[in-house]
Amino acid sequence: MNCTLPILGITAYSGTGKTTLLKQVIPLLRQQHIRVGLIKHTHHTMDIDKPGKDSYELRKAGAAQTLVASQQRWALMTETPALPELDLDYLASRFDANSLDLILVEGFKQEPIPKIALYRNGLNHTVDQLLDPYVIAIASDIALATPLPQLDINRPEKVVAFIAEWLYQ
Repeated sequence: MNCTLPILGITAYSGTGKTTLLKQVIPLLRQQHIRVGLIKHTHHTMDIDKPGKDSYELRKAGAAQTLVASQQRWALMTETPALPELDLDYLASRFDANSLDLILVEGFKQEPIPKIALYRNGLNHTVDQLLDPYVIAIASDIALATPLPQLDINRPEKVVAFIAEWLYQ
């Protein structure tokens, strides 16, 4: 990995609550003065721009990269039709390492990065289907037979405590 920031994956099957948990965890990390970047993988065609807007029309006219900026935020859109697959290391290297302490990754289940696996009972998957050598903890709604650290998926403060300990070890 070329990225100098610690990267931690949050991995689970669809419907487990990855985004819901992250929406609770990120503000709690911020309260602990941990500056978080996020990479979210989506399987859907996505467009953050809107038809009819100047930036959309200029990008559709053929700009390979479009940077849209205001006083509050800026976003860089890069066209990648020839990219064979997403490269997590490349994406992580786009972040400003001086303004972050940690990059959380939602998705990218197959990547060889440290991960917290989320598991909910009754979703027609076994916990074993989530595990790979990079899973460092499991957040679940039931007790599991595993040597890995277990976190309560419904107690985001416990997940944050684990992340902070992992980050500063």
